[in-house]
Amino acid sequence: MPTMAYHLGPDGLLRRDLGEEEVRAAFESKQGLLWVDISEITEEDGAFLRRTFDFHPLAVEDCVSIEVHHPKVDDFGDYLFIVVHGINYAAESEIVETAELGLFLGPHFVVSNHTFPLYSTQHVRSMVERDGRPMRRGADFLAYTLIDTLVDNVLPTVDKMSETAEEIEEETIHKPLQMTLVDILKFKRSTLRIHRVMAPQRDTLNRLSRGEFPIIRAESQIFYRDVFDHVVRIEDLNESLRDRADNALATYLSSVANRQNETMRVLSMVATIFLPLALLAGIYGMNFDNMPELHYPWAYFVVLGFIVLVGGGAVYWFFARNWITLGRRKVSRVKPFAVEPEKLIGYLSHLGKRH
Repeated sequence: MPTMAYHLGPDGLLRRDLGEEEVRAAFESKQGLLWVDISEITEEDGAFLRRTFDFHPLAVEDCVSIEVHHPKVDDFGDYLFIVVHGINYAAESEIVETAELGLFLGPHFVVSNHTFPLYSTQHVRSMVERDGRPMRRGADFLAYTLIDTLVDNVLPTVDKMSETAEEIEEETIHKPLQMTLVDILKFKRSTLRIHRVMAPQRDTLNRLSRGEFPIIRAESQIFYRDVFDHVVRIEDLNESLRDRADNALATYLSSVANRQNETMRVLSMVATIFLPLALLAGIYGMNFDNMPELHYPWAYFVVLGFIVLVGGGAVYWFFARNWITLGRRKVSRVKPFAVEPEKLIGYLSHLGKRH
């Protein structure tokens, strides 16, 4: 249960690594700003929150529980309990995992807790230890900084997923293997997990940014609106990724069906060509004495010629119906769409001014 506690006094002096008694004294004094960050929270930490800050048992239970809770904000009068989500970069998984950050926001304190280590919280810690800057502008600004860094760390994952989508789209067209389908399904699950936390998180940040809670000052609401804009952008990008995943799945199924149709077409052509030839070979392979053609001197060559004629005619028929594309001119690659400048309004007048 790694716990770090900072207290910025009214005189601007920053104290670090506070013990439990020092934390309780700073909290009860209601002077300055107290920030307690609990990583990998346990039942013991939950008891610490109840006896030191007297937080509501339901809020503490949400912090300690390993279950995933929807983003939300609960108003307990003297403080707010906020739940937001980011990306869990500590998990080794091929599917995106989310991490939960719980915040208790009061007029003179911020208590943050999370089940997994978060790079965003570590970054805020480093800023506080360097010059105390996030804490010098109040508790609501410190809470904004924690939420903002957590949300901003989602964008690298979304950008990486966009690159993965391009690779999957290439594979679905050129070599749709069984593993390609597995990658598409993993990709869809990742986008679904991001959507499950970002959609309600957008509503939560909207509530924090529109002046519903007096604890968040008017001058800080613009910063929460900025985080709200970031969440909306992430949600829009994730929606486009979900659409690309659906399109990739449809393209994969279409590519597999086309390959199967191509295989069946080749087998059909082979069967169509050789079935009449096999019929001729079967007829003249019978051992009867009264077959008139057996005594003709040119019968063997006539049958061979007929076989060549039937086989060649079948091949020509398939070629005429475009079933055989070998040797045909292929359609050139489509060039990117570009507008001829001569067709633009004002282009000629622009040239006249240049001359």
